[in-house]
This record gives sequence, C-alpha cells and structure tokens, in this order.
Amino acid sequence: MELKGGKQDSSEGGEGAKGKMTLPLALVALISAFGSSFQYGYNVSVINSPAPYVQGFYNRTYLDRTGVPMDRGLQTLLWSLTVSMFPLGGLFGSLMVWPMVNSCGRKGTLLINNLFSIAAAILMGTSELAKTFEVIILSRVVMGIFAGLASNVVPMFLGEMSPKNLRGAVGVVPQLFITIGILAAQILGLNSILGNAKALQRLRGWQDVEEEIQEMYQENQSEKEEGQFSVLSLFTFRGLRWQLISIIVMMAGQQLSGVNGVFYYADRIFESAGVHSSSIQYVTVSIGAINVVMTLLAVFIVESLGRRILLLAGFVLCSASCALLTLALNLQSTVSWMSYLSILCVIAYIIGHALGPSPIPAVMITEMFLQSSRPAAFMVGGSVHWLSNFTVGLVFLYMEAGLGPYSFLIFCAICIATTLYIFFIVPETKNKTFMEINRIMAKRNKVEVQECKELKDCYPLSRQEEKKSLSSSEM
Repeated sequence: MELKGGKQDSSEGGEGAKGKMTLPLALVALISAFGSSFQYGYNVSVINSPAPYVQGFYNRTYLDRTGVPMDRGLQTLLWSLTVSMFPLGGLFGSLMVWPMVNSCGRKGTLLINNLFSIAAAILMGTSELAKTFEVIILSRVVMGIFAGLASNVVPMFLGEMSPKNLRGAVGVVPQLFITIGILAAQILGLNSILGNAKALQRLRGWQDVEEEIQEMYQENQSEKEEGQFSVLSLFTFRGLRWQLISIIVMMAGQQLSGVNGVFYYADRIFESAGVHSSSIQYVTVSIGAINVVMTLLAVFIVESLGRRILLLAGFVLCSASCALLTLALNLQSTVSWMSYLSILCVIAYIIGHALGPSPIPAVMITEMFLQSSRPAAFMVGGSVHWLSNFTVGLVFLYMEAGLGPYSFLIFCAICIATTLYIFFIVPETKNKTFMEINRIMAKRNKVEVQECKELKDCYPLSRQEEKKSLSSSEM
C-alpha cells in the first residue's frame, strides 16, 4: 500500500514513513521532563549532602522546645522519617494517577502537579523561620506526591504523542532528566498545546498524519464506548493479564534489584578501596555522571537495539555485578586488589541499571496498554515502583546488619528472576503500533483479537464478550 508522496504504509512494518525528532517534539519532551522528572531526581539526592545541617536544626529546635538535647534514638527516627517519607509520598502520588488523568487529562495533571512542588518548596523554605522540623518531613511527603505523579504521567504523555519509531527514545528522556537531577543535587552539595492536527504535523515533521490521527481518533472512540478501565477491572480482565503481570514484575525488579542499596553502600566501598574521605564525594559525583551518560546512551540505542535486549542486558549485568561485589567485599581484607574490583562492580552495576532496568519499564507500560487502560496501568506500575523503593529503604539497613556483603546475593537473585521472566514472557515492542503489540499479547492471554479496520471493533473484543456473558448470566 502506498501513501501520498510514494511513502509506504508504516503500519505494514516496512521502512515506510518514519517520524523524525523535530524541534517542537524535542522541546515538548525536554520541557516536560525538565519541569517534572528533573525535580524528581533532584529531590531523590538533595537530602543527602545537607544531612548534618538538617539534623543540627532538628537538635536545636528540640532543645529550644524542651530544654534538653535530643537523644540519638529520636534523632535517628526523625531522620529515617525524613528520608523515607519521599518514597511514601511517591506511593500516594501513584495512587492519584488514574483519577487525575481521567478527570484532568495528561497535560492538565502535569500542570496541577506543579502545585505540589510549589507547596513543598514553601514548606521547606519556611521551616527554619517557623522553627518546626515537622514541616520538613511534611514537605518530603508532598514532594513525593509530586514525584509519584510526575514519574508516571510524563512517560505516558510523551509516549502517546511520539511516533512509534521514536517512542522508546522519547520515553527514556524522563529517566535521563531524573539522573541529571540526581547529578545536579550531588554537584550542588559539594563543599505545550497539542490539541489539533497542525500540532501533530509539527511534531512529526511531515504533512501526511491522517493515518495516525485516525488511529488516535479510533482509540479515543473506543475509550468512550468501552469506558475507562478501573484498577479493579484491570486486575480482573483476562485480556490484559500478562501485560499487568509484566509491569508488576518489571517495576518491582527495577527497585528490588538493589539500586538504592548499591548507592548507599558505595561510599563505604570507596573508603575501603583507599579513597580519601574528603574525595569520596567527588567519586560519588563521578558515579552520578556515569549514570547520566549511560542513560543518555540508552536514548540513542533503544530504537536500534530494542527494549527487550536492553532490559535483559541490564539485569544480567546487574546480577553479575552483585555476585562479584559479594565476593570482592568478602575478600578485600585479605586480597588487596579486591577493593578495586568492588569499585568496578559498583560502576558496572550503575551502567547496567542505567541502560535497561531504570528507563525501559515506563516505556513498556505505555506500549503494552491502550488508551483506556493506560492510566490504571501506570497507577499500578507506579505504586509497585514506590512501594518497592520504600521497602528497600526500610529493610536494607537490617539486611546489611544481619547479612553484611551477602545482602547483594538477594539482589542478585531478584535480578536473575526478573531476567528469566523478561526472556520468556516480555515481547519486543520496538517500532510496533499499539495494536500490533496488543495482538502479540492477546496470544499470550489466549484471547482472540480479530483483524479489523476499526480499533473499537477489535479491542478489547474479549472484554465486550465478557460483558455480554456476564449480562446473560445475571438474567
């Protein structure tokens, strides 16, 4: 089939008319990611460097209130709450994704979300003036809500407006800005209107966008006729069973693979390798820079290598790094060069995670679900992400105290299990339309999706049939 200007129909999977990275598309991606994802990454890391000063403020405030110094146990508890309230707020924010996106839209949710960021900044900025450390803890919760919404809505927004051959690259941009935000916080701690076809033409860079507009229109019509998937219906609908299991596994694997544990352990690994204490912070910044560079590399290679290979390679590298790190940490007291192997393992782990486990799962949620189920899917995936993040932050200190270096064997096992699941279950979605991906997953779910011209006629067909069967059984 030929399109205007002699271009082959891209839906047939040939070379065809492919979208290019135009200036408007790049600007929307960069502005959306900078306004949301950058702040998320910044607030992940910004709490570390000023920790002594914030803890000092806690002590002074408590002394002024009670007349006695704060005991170490209470100080540890308050600081643990300060750190852990951010991922807990992220969980709350993820739970808000589905209702907010359905009522306010993608762009509207991102605009409203800025209010949480502003409120958190005001609370944090006035805490010393008000002489209350409780406000700092509250501000971390509010900022976590912002991050929970941003980490789900931005990839959804960018993934839906990108052409299929750039969906992966654009979808990795939010993760890139998260790493840039983390790096920016580390460095500072050293001593869009798209509602019409003309807008789509500017984003795509060519005039013939009728087919894509028709696909969007059909998807929108299907959404209106079928209604939005609730989270409950997402869990009970057979036609999305393996998609749902896949995002839960990938999101849980992303956090339970121990990335925060590796970052936490990094300073002590560097210290044991002979890095001077005054230089450790600079080494940490270097690790943050490697994280940014490798995520940037993922932007450029995700469309050529594909999502699946980056996930598999990333988790394999992470599992191997955790296994070697366990060995190196146990032997570094007897074998001098093992401490340097420990540093290499940390670097290899960060490279592996930045290439696949960190950026790709959010892209996969966008691609494995259609418009009617996507908000609920992001809500589930985001909740798993933040809950897993919170769990690692809560239990890692106890794991380290009880198991020592062997803690990383648990992370290694989780990486291996996630790798096996992806290898056997998760398909490659590179350069495929949403409907093509849906047909692949329909076979896995053992439901029929007929070949059709109208999207509403073929998805979700099994859901329509289930509704009819339920209605007939109730009569």
